[in-house]
Amino acid sequence: MGQKIQPQRVALIVEDDFDVRGLAAALLEETDLKVVETTSAEEALDYLRQHSEEVAFLFADVRLPCLMNGLDLVRAVRIKWPWVRTVLTSGRPLEPDTDDMPRDVRFMQKPWRALDVLMEAEKAAQGYRRN
Repeated sequence: MGQKIQPQRVALIVEDDFDVRGLAAALLEETDLKVVETTSAEEALDYLRQHSEEVAFLFADVRLPCLMNGLDLVRAVRIKWPWVRTVLTSGRPLEPDTDDMPRDVRFMQKPWRALDVLMEAEKAAQGYRRN
């Protein structure tokens, strides 16, 4: 029999700022993860509905266009796809209404350090291999 082919592991970036999204993508392309970029929470959820088994890492901004913000997105992801390692980022400190952010979501204030992002992505890739 042939070998079982593992699906490509994905880092899903959700950021509406073109330059910041490009920087995050360039950084994450240095990992073993395939990079997929989206500009809204709704677009990210559409991708997850179709490819959730491939997504190992979610890197999302708090402030996003459309109806859902990044916090809404990470709440949904933690419930529906709990294996996805999740990082939420913002140029502002967390607001008081984020007290109910899932405790296993990491927050990184912008400007984030490249090494911190890479370490989270590597943890996601390693955790995905174990599943």
